[in-house]
Amino acid sequence: MDIMVKPVSFKNKSIDIAGHLHLPDDFREDRTYPALVGIHPAGGVKEQTIGHYAARLAAHGYVTVVFDASYQGESGGEPRLLEDPTARVEDARSAADFLTTLPFVDTERMGVFGICAGGGYALAVAQTERRFKAVATVSAAPMGEGSRAFLGHSVPPAEHIKTLEMVAQQRTVEARGGEPLYAPFVPETAEEIDENTPDLLREGYDYYRTPRGQHPNSKGRFLLTSMDRMYAFSAFDQIPQLLTQPMLLIAGSKADTKVFSDQAHELSNGPKELFVVDGATHIAMYDVPEYVDQAVTKMVDFFKVL
Repeated sequence: MDIMVKPVSFKNKSIDIAGHLHLPDDFREDRTYPALVGIHPAGGVKEQTIGHYAARLAAHGYVTVVFDASYQGESGGEPRLLEDPTARVEDARSAADFLTTLPFVDTERMGVFGICAGGGYALAVAQTERRFKAVATVSAAPMGEGSRAFLGHSVPPAEHIKTLEMVAQQRTVEARGGEPLYAPFVPETAEEIDENTPDLLREGYDYYRTPRGQHPNSKGRFLLTSMDRMYAFSAFDQIPQLLTQPMLLIAGSKADTKVFSDQAHELSNGPKELFVVDGATHIAMYDVPEYVDQAVTKMVDFFKVL
């Protein structure tokens, strides 16, 4: 697989977004190609699992752009490590803008895909961005729904209020010049993991905190003051009404986040498929070859609709 990867940049309003453009090995500028936008997990960067999938999809003839989210990685934006769902959706829309400026992209054949939180954002942007003609997700874990119901388990409203009170106090601290407060996406040390730790977090530590998948630009944490934005966001609200494009949801049979793919599939009234990878957990879908092979094969077949 001889994939050409070009550093690119584009704007989300005033923010500079750093990306990688993956081009097929037989790429020619005098041809036009179908194109995909890939959205990385929360706390991730373009060089990790989303880049791995992008390279595999480019090998099948798709011009594929992946990028670091606003406020994260090599992209601009302050404050750093803000996880802002609305900005994340606009990042993907801005990536579509970027693709339409490339003469070798067939702008009538564009799709979007995402992994983990990126899957939630892919579903969200596809609801209102009609340039995306199809949407696929891998281990989808929408940030709004996931924050309000941890791994699909209901969280009492009183707990949400307690968190929001903490966020409000922290915003006041920072407005007065105090230090920002961060929360981890996954455990920061192996000592934090025990037999009660969910697979998502246990394996998330192994991917993001060890040589398996760690990257210096992937900090694995976010500003606590992101939480109010997460609580207010939904990737699912308008799926029944607005997501009419073909939708593919890929989830491992052992993934503790599979519940979200099940929910999105149930909500959709459009063309849809839930593809379950037997034996895979949430994180295994990031980089375990036997599972990634199945996902990519399915995505390549799915994106033939473009």
